[in-house]
Amino acid sequence: MSTDWESGVPDGFLSGAPLDGDRDLDAGLRPGSLGDFIGQPRVREQLELVLHAARARGRTPDHILLSGPPGLGKTSLAMIIAAEMGAAIRITSGPALERAGDLAAMLSNLVEGDVLFIDEIHRIARPAEEMLYLAMEDFRVDVVVGKGPGATSIPLDVAPFTLVAATTRSGALTGPLRDRFGFTAHMEFYEPVELVRVLQRSASILGIPIDADAAAEVAGRSRGTPRIANRLLRRVRDYAEVRGDGRVDVAAARSALAVYDVDELGLDRLDRAVLGSLVRSFGGGPVGVSTLAVAVGEEPATVEEVCEPFLVRAGMIARTPRGRIATAAAWRHLGLTPPHDAVAQGHGVRVREDGPDALFD
Repeated sequence: MSTDWESGVPDGFLSGAPLDGDRDLDAGLRPGSLGDFIGQPRVREQLELVLHAARARGRTPDHILLSGPPGLGKTSLAMIIAAEMGAAIRITSGPALERAGDLAAMLSNLVEGDVLFIDEIHRIARPAEEMLYLAMEDFRVDVVVGKGPGATSIPLDVAPFTLVAATTRSGALTGPLRDRFGFTAHMEFYEPVELVRVLQRSASILGIPIDADAAAEVAGRSRGTPRIANRLLRRVRDYAEVRGDGRVDVAAARSALAVYDVDELGLDRLDRAVLGSLVRSFGGGPVGVSTLAVAVGEEPATVEEVCEPFLVRAGMIARTPRGRIATAAAWRHLGLTPPHDAVAQGHGVRVREDGPDALFD
């Protein structure tokens, strides 16, 4: 597995000397222990208990499921779990496990105590998932050799291991798979004060001089996501080096974020295009997501999975059985006066001439 550093880095960081280049980010910015991990205090406390108890018993920890939106540090926590247990980690992803044989080959190469990390496990193929059931419970897999009446099932023992799985869609997991995890942790979005700590630690490692108010400015536009915060930090650094004296102050941060089309709430060009189309072209809705996607020239999946979650969380868009509706906050954010029947932010009903619409599905 590789990490796309242009899209940012996970949310735990190690202190240390400034890095010479972005190629060293993967090794230098990931946390080495739970104590180095920033944010997610509840998850860290729970994981610490699970791992400490496993070490005290001299056994491998229960299988662990990490769920939550992208960019919150699930991969970093998987690596920490392996480091805390003094074990090796094997990394793969759900889409890579297309056949049961792919998973069998990986499981057969595990050493006792190893950590197997499967990212985006909700996308694992069904044959591989069914094989994983037996491996998680009994540390055994059955490999079928041959076809038809002559097919033979060969049982293979698997060394005791810990499966750490990550998913951005826990609801897409099947019940039998979800029930086989001994511990499930849900990652929450970060508060701005936590993101400031993330940015200050990252700036220290990268050798970026940044003022406290500039870090707060970037944190406030990062959608509660450390990956986005670190991506913006790098772009702000570029601006400060090219058009300033290299120091990131609040003026440089605001100017840089304006260049990269990130507004004061963290909305980017596509987010504003969706809002603008919903308000100006469709009068605030309701409108279907497919129609909205055509209006902005994007795929429906892009609008629904990339833009909509944050816009809904920010109180800009409401989801109704009849389609998406712009809230009064969306109209005001675009500098427009909301109509008298616009949905008030935080309210559950929109009053229209043709009757009320439930705000959420």
